[in-house]
Amino acid sequence: MTITAAVFNDIPSALRIPGVFIEFDSRLANSGVWQTRLLVLGQRATAGEKDALSLDRVTSGEQADRYYGRGSMLAEMLRTVLDIDPYMETYALPLDDDQAGAKASGSLTVAGTALRSGTLALYVAGYRVRVGVDATDDAATIAQAVVDAIGANDRLPVTAVINGTTPEQVDVTCKWAGETGNDIALVLGAKGETGVEGITVDITAMSGGSANPDLGDAIAAMGDEWYHYIVCPYTDTANLDALTTELDRRYGPMVQQGGRAFGAFRGTHSETGTFGSGLNSPHLTVMGTGQAVSPTWLWAATYAIVAAGSLSVDPARPLQYLALPGLIGPAKPDRWTKAERNLLLFDGIATFTVADDGTVQINREITTYQVNDAGVDSDAYLDIQTPETLERIRYEQISRILSKYPRHKLASDADADQYGEGQPIMTPLLAKAELLDLYRGFLTSGWVQDYDGYAESLSASIDPDDPSRLNVIDSPKLVGQYRIHAMQTQFRR
Repeated sequence: MTITAAVFNDIPSALRIPGVFIEFDSRLANSGVWQTRLLVLGQRATAGEKDALSLDRVTSGEQADRYYGRGSMLAEMLRTVLDIDPYMETYALPLDDDQAGAKASGSLTVAGTALRSGTLALYVAGYRVRVGVDATDDAATIAQAVVDAIGANDRLPVTAVINGTTPEQVDVTCKWAGETGNDIALVLGAKGETGVEGITVDITAMSGGSANPDLGDAIAAMGDEWYHYIVCPYTDTANLDALTTELDRRYGPMVQQGGRAFGAFRGTHSETGTFGSGLNSPHLTVMGTGQAVSPTWLWAATYAIVAAGSLSVDPARPLQYLALPGLIGPAKPDRWTKAERNLLLFDGIATFTVADDGTVQINREITTYQVNDAGVDSDAYLDIQTPETLERIRYEQISRILSKYPRHKLASDADADQYGEGQPIMTPLLAKAELLDLYRGFLTSGWVQDYDGYAESLSASIDPDDPSRLNVIDSPKLVGQYRIHAMQTQFRR
């Protein structure tokens, strides 16, 4: 009988005190806990308690109002996120306006005299503003009522005043500077409400907003924390380039803290296709909103929290038909057809549909990745499920290896049967066995397929130039998503 020396972590070998000493080793109990974090970027109001670039966890809309100012972009984004999923661990990173930024502005010009009493249903960035009108009210009176109604709602992203020379005109200005203000839609009767007889309202769309905040300082402020999902309200080239570069770095093997960013773009079909064609990141997904009533920053926030809620549970499951609560899409004549949506899906733009009851739903969630490093068209990272699933597989592999083998020696398999029982030694065959066991778990979770093919392709060997390095090559085969059912019916008579 061979007697081997046991290997302990905490019980010393030089021990002569009588007693029973039992230590606990949790290595075999660890399975890796996936704790999802959502980060929301956006502009604050100066009245808020928190300074720009501070990072804080936020748990309610009321807290967001205190921290970042009621009616600010960031506070409303956070309220949207937390209303949909209050259990998601949510952080906020507030930004100030760019000093060179300009605020978007638009106007509403009222004409006519009310023939009877009624209510104008004005939608400002998707928020309904009810304007009461009495019979015989003239245009100037109604214009002032519009200003009063807008002023009474402190969650609106705009301020309103009567034009200095035209009393029938309401001038509307975004509360913050930047391009996002151009995405504020001013719409009458967005949900089919009737107007007031005798009254017409001419709307000049919001425009003139320029210079978004620079995300460079925000990226630095993120530090080393792992944020799995990021809401980005900005779609200018400089900011998206900076963000996707950072996401590439985090996804890489030397950091291994990958994340996905969610954005939204408002524009015509042509503008949206052109915008999407200029992007190329496996970690960025942008929803094309068309001429939607709700603004892009709330689309981005809603898209992110709905996607995060599903992907954090099952990274391989498709998101199609999931509702995007609270959003108001384009009017029916302005919605994109199947053919138009299909074209955008080849331009790196995620798409949506609107149900008969007005509910906005995810149609297909794709990343902006379109070409590989050689500039060749590639669908390797077309679906967001691909980087998401790979991220989870890597996390589980790291958790298993580091938990069970944190301070092990490395040796060949040739003498494996000679090593003393309990010796902390990793070998290539042992590494393969652990990875194969994990793969069975991934199969059970429905993330991967083809166990036999994986087992055959899996290789592990000690580096010939570095005896402390184990080189492993594995080839997991990810499951696909059931999106298209193509069927030919060959009928008979």
